[in-house]
Amino acid sequence: MESQRSFLLIGLAMVGFLLWQQWQLDYGPQPVEAAQTVTQQQNITSDMPTGSEDVPVASSNGQNYVTSSVQSGKTILVKTDTLDLTIDTVGGDVISANLVKFPVEQNSKDSYSLLRPNGEDLFIAQSGLVGKDGPDSKGRPTYTATENSYTLIGETLTVPLTLVTPEGVKITKNFVFTKDSHKIDISYIIENNTSDTKQLQQFGQLKQSMLKEDGSMFMPTYRGAAYSTEEDKYEKFDFDDMIDKNLKKSTPAGWAAMIEHYFVSAWVPPQNETNNLYSRVLQNTNGVIGFTGQSIIIQPGETATISSALYLGPKDQDTLAEIARGLDLTVDYGFLWVISKYLFFFLQFIHSLVGNWGFSIILITIVVKGAMYPLTKKQYESMAKMRALKPKMDALKERYGEDKQKMQKAMMEMYKKDKVNPMGGCFPLLLQMPIFLALYWVLLESVELRHADFIFWITDLSAKDPFFVLPVLTGLSMYLLQKLQPMTMTDPMQQKIMQFMPVAMSLFFFIFPAGLVLYWLISNIITLIQAKIIYASMEKRGLSTK
Repeated sequence: MESQRSFLLIGLAMVGFLLWQQWQLDYGPQPVEAAQTVTQQQNITSDMPTGSEDVPVASSNGQNYVTSSVQSGKTILVKTDTLDLTIDTVGGDVISANLVKFPVEQNSKDSYSLLRPNGEDLFIAQSGLVGKDGPDSKGRPTYTATENSYTLIGETLTVPLTLVTPEGVKITKNFVFTKDSHKIDISYIIENNTSDTKQLQQFGQLKQSMLKEDGSMFMPTYRGAAYSTEEDKYEKFDFDDMIDKNLKKSTPAGWAAMIEHYFVSAWVPPQNETNNLYSRVLQNTNGVIGFTGQSIIIQPGETATISSALYLGPKDQDTLAEIARGLDLTVDYGFLWVISKYLFFFLQFIHSLVGNWGFSIILITIVVKGAMYPLTKKQYESMAKMRALKPKMDALKERYGEDKQKMQKAMMEMYKKDKVNPMGGCFPLLLQMPIFLALYWVLLESVELRHADFIFWITDLSAKDPFFVLPVLTGLSMYLLQKLQPMTMTDPMQQKIMQFMPVAMSLFFFIFPAGLVLYWLISNIITLIQAKIIYASMEKRGLSTK
């Protein structure tokens, strides 16, 4: 296998993989858009689960709580060092959440908006109590609050909402915020001040518009739902899946989430109980995923407490792993996640030493390429042996002409006699490709690289090079790598394709994040150095590299 073709194989494999993912986005079943704008601004308080042990469905009391926006209740503002939230007193839902430490753009004063209340960007976190005596089974209840706004000053902040049902049950819904944390602990203190037994259960769900599309052909980031069960630590459940069928899972522990490129929103029910996970599609525009907890019975005069957690923040693997089993897998490294995970840990370790993500990328590339040097050496040496057989190959072609069967037999005898493995150049390359792709996903998915500074004009490794210096240098390195290797192709068209390859690949790098392009550039430079060393060694042993 010629080295030029090896390089072409790597490029085409990556491009083909990305094209396949984009095809899934473009030609898979798409959500049906609403006919009128008003239906896109759906009520965030409709279609609550009933609390049955089966998958929750819309409220069966015949009422329809549709409004045009979040105007049915008073809103409460909550500010912490990590979150800027708005809570609606109707249902006690979190209807907006801005991530204070994550600006929309680098150096911007506007924080990234994770939850949003209206329109095509609708994304909210709802929760409440359903079941036989759950107030949310009869329509969203309106809680009361003593303050219009709360600010975290110490280590924790509790925001209490209170409700007294017509029957006399007092419910206190507490939101507990912790300093330097994106996790919100939510609890219900239920006081049964009646003479009857009460039965209810909590639910938590995320509702998001399916109309907005994210990602692109060469940045195929996932936006959609995910969940975890005892059997499957992490399972995607995208909007197309929701349209096809409702999720119905009963599992110990578990969680339900909506994920996007760098951030995740997740409901985490009690991990010591059995929970029901569900999904629904509302009015063909909004996807819902959530959970209902175990049903509890509260005797007259007794008090019970139910709790859960809501995470709204970055996909920080260490933090997510502590919150719930498998939640760290929302950092989506694809099918190579096992390799990617350890590469990320190594990248993180290097960063702890050098303090710069750009230099960390350079160092991990050097280490990975160095570790794979024996494979690279075998690849180049195998190609050299194959080139040395070219005169014999030409003689066989002249001898057997169009008789492919005899030609193939003669070639195998020649390989055996000269102790040459025709796949010797491919096998080392195939072993290296998973490493390259795994590192690609690490650099694409890691929130640590978002707005990370490097040097000079590269102020954001997650954005494209503003002056396109890295893409140009990468294209030049690819061209030099190609020129360094002998061109044995006789077909003029194949030669032109190989000459055009660096230019074509460079065009892709113009839209890639700078961190990915830096990785590819350093990899090419190291390959150039390694090729020089390998060729020098082969020439000393009398092997031709021409």
